Amino acid sequence: MASLLGEEVFETRGQAPAPSKDFCQLLVTRREVIFRWWKISLRNEFRESRPGEIKESQKDFLDDSSLHIQIAIVFGAKVLEHVLNLCRGNYDFLERLPVPLLLYIISFLELEDIARLSQVSRRFEMICNSNALWKNIVENLRDTITPEMKELAQEMGWKQFFFTNRLQLQLQLRRRRQKQDAQNKKVT
Repeated sequence: MASLLGEEVFETRGQAPAPSKDFCQLLVTRREVIFRWWKISLRNEFRESRPGEIKESQKDFLDDSSLHIQIAIVFGAKVLEHVLNLCRGNYDFLERLPVPLLLYIISFLELEDIARLSQVSRRFEMICNSNALWKNIVENLRDTITPEMKELAQEMGWKQFFFTNRLQLQLQLRRRRQKQDAQNKKVT
């Protein structure tokens, strides 16, 4: 599983809370925690300010309560807790799995479980609502999918196609055929 970890384990950036306009970055690598800031101000006394950086080993970071406070102020308590967990070795390997493998695994879940999983993170929301996932689900559940049905699914989206009842699909397929027939008559 360790092979799923890149050199950078976590990274976020943002603006310090008002009235400050400072820009901050938090980077967690496999070995260290790096907190960087750039002073942004119109005041003359800060015009010559250079960017700052605190770089600590993960072990040292766990004992540095002053840096914990800075991170909590800028990025919030949840980000601080996440970084502390990473430094303790508590990685979320499910988040790090490659998308094709996640698509394959998720395609076997019940619909209710897919809906819940989509609420876990932005990444899972994108995956759970992706055309690739719903195409896998449709192809696994339907015995036959005609090329015409595939075209319709690509037009309307595979998720929408999945949730559309059979009568409505038949109606939409009939309309598509009529539209294509009308276009073919205009061409000839």
